Amino acid sequence: MDIVVKGRKTEVPERFRKHVAEKLKLEKVQKLDAKVISLDVEVSKEHNPRQADRSDRVEITLRSRGPVVRAEAAAADPYAALDLATAKLEARLRKQHDKRFSRRGNGRIPASEVAVAVPDAASLTPNGELAAEAEQKVPTTRMGSIDVQGEGPLVVREKTHSAAPMSLDQALNEMELVGHDFYLFVDADTKLPSVVYRRHAYDYGVIHLNPDSFGEEEPGGAGGALGG
Repeated sequence: MDIVVKGRKTEVPERFRKHVAEKLKLEKVQKLDAKVISLDVEVSKEHNPRQADRSDRVEITLRSRGPVVRAEAAAADPYAALDLATAKLEARLRKQHDKRFSRRGNGRIPASEVAVAVPDAASLTPNGELAAEAEQKVPTTRMGSIDVQGEGPLVVREKTHSAAPMSLDQALNEMELVGHDFYLFVDADTKLPSVVYRRHAYDYGVIHLNPDSFGEEEPGGAGGALGG
């Protein structure tokens, strides 16, 4: 297994690279996930003095023949951030490891039953743009492949991922593994682009995008779907 350490808009000292190899013990990682192929560690730095206590960010991405597991944390220095991110990664690996064994036999929940258990599942309308926002006359700036209205964000990160169809149950599991509040996937049953997202406590919502309905419905509803 390879460990790749890289910096995003910052230099990574050799001392820190060695510390990463010592901190991310291969034996422990491989014990929790025997299919692991590589570990990517990305270090970035925020130069805003107002964020001095969270100026250094470390993101760890574990790639294996199973789902991708990601953990990130920010702290006043990269070593503290690495400690926090490593703890999160190990916790998610243990959870995945325990779930893998507990689901053997009759314990696995079919995707159809998970969908029934999700309260207030939402459907995505074809156009997510609010009419009121579309009418506003504000300056537009091109940032990469994105048109940003007004001041917009200072940094835009654009990512493209492969999307093999998966069940809702698997999408919920992978959302937990990457530590996000939402997960974009292609539903294996409907073949539709879909998003599962965290609502309140342990509740989840699901949004399905129907490409065939573009232009057939009035715009508006999608803008408030996630807020329910």
